[in-house]
Amino acid sequence: MNATDVTIAAERADQPDVLRLIEELDALQLRLYPEESCHFVDVSGLLANDVIFLVARLSGNVVGCGAVLCTHDHGEIKRMFVSTAARGHGLGMKIVTALEVATAERDISLLRLETGIHQPDAIRLYEKCGYAKCGPFGDYTDDPLSVFMEKTLS
Repeated sequence: MNATDVTIAAERADQPDVLRLIEELDALQLRLYPEESCHFVDVSGLLANDVIFLVARLSGNVVGCGAVLCTHDHGEIKRMFVSTAARGHGLGMKIVTALEVATAERDISLLRLETGIHQPDAIRLYEKCGYAKCGPFGDYTDDPLSVFMEKTLS
């Protein structure tokens, strides 16, 4: 697989192949964390006008996705995921970069996220992309299983 052959574009989250990817993500999260530490956005939430939802495809097959929930003062990365079979080829960085570009196009200059302590690859990805650890934001509370990060977009 070559990451340059991947397309990333805005798509609907309620397509059957995208739903299968989201189900894979949910299953992973529920294996790693108790339900109360899983901060899912359901598919109907991903269809809202204030949400950027991008899908990565390789030869037409869904291999990753990511979303940004846009508020008046920041965006929050949600549903960031690369399928297990497609990992290790730089797709995560490509999706994050595409999300940042789409967020900046909406004149939002701050991106935040919550991930979990049992996902060191995700934490490393966000650090490589320039995200720094911060405290809880929005409706989040301090959770020992959570890692909060943010980045100011240029």
